[in-house]
Amino acid sequence: MITINCQSSIKLEGEKILYFDPLQRDTTHDADYIFITHTHWDHFSKEDIQKVRKDTTKIIGPQDILGKSLALGFGREDIILLRPYEEIELGDIHVKTVPAYNLNKDFHPKVNEWLGYVLTMEGTTYYIAGDTDALEENKTLACDMAFLPIGGTYTMTAAEAASFANELKPKVVVPIHYGLVVGDEKDLNQFSSLLNKEIQLEIKIGKN
Repeated sequence: MITINCQSSIKLEGEKILYFDPLQRDTTHDADYIFITHTHWDHFSKEDIQKVRKDTTKIIGPQDILGKSLALGFGREDIILLRPYEEIELGDIHVKTVPAYNLNKDFHPKVNEWLGYVLTMEGTTYYIAGDTDALEENKTLACDMAFLPIGGTYTMTAAEAASFANELKPKVVVPIHYGLVVGDEKDLNQFSSLLNKEIQLEIKIGKN
């Protein structure tokens, strides 16, 4: 099951429970893994990480989550630090990292080595893009479901995201990163209108 409560806060539930950039979540203490794309406040929310973590939770993210995660009480053995183009196995879950950065703005510099994730779990491959523009190096990724930011300003715009999705050709695309800080229903409507009809659109924000 997939739920998105706001922004880029994604929960994937299968044999394991995975969170990506938890934000404005209920208290559940059920996370097996917490994935962080980068350390901006709306992606590394200390309060929400504490709401979903349990004693055995592992937190995964770029190099700059280390100090913040230690300060939250994670043991060093429960913190997995990654850079773009790395691959790891978490039991039966295969994780590959890809770059996430801005091309013509300075909010998410390439040098920070912040992350998107391509994750295969129980036969489905998910691409969680993070805060990024439409990068050439990511347009050939193979995935069944893509979670793409559409709000503009800090990420790709709705039009750019639709063009990127049309090149990526996932079976399903889920727009994220709109409706909280930037982006609104107009962006969602534009994204939907420009998306190739063979790609299934699933709207999760505001539907849970």
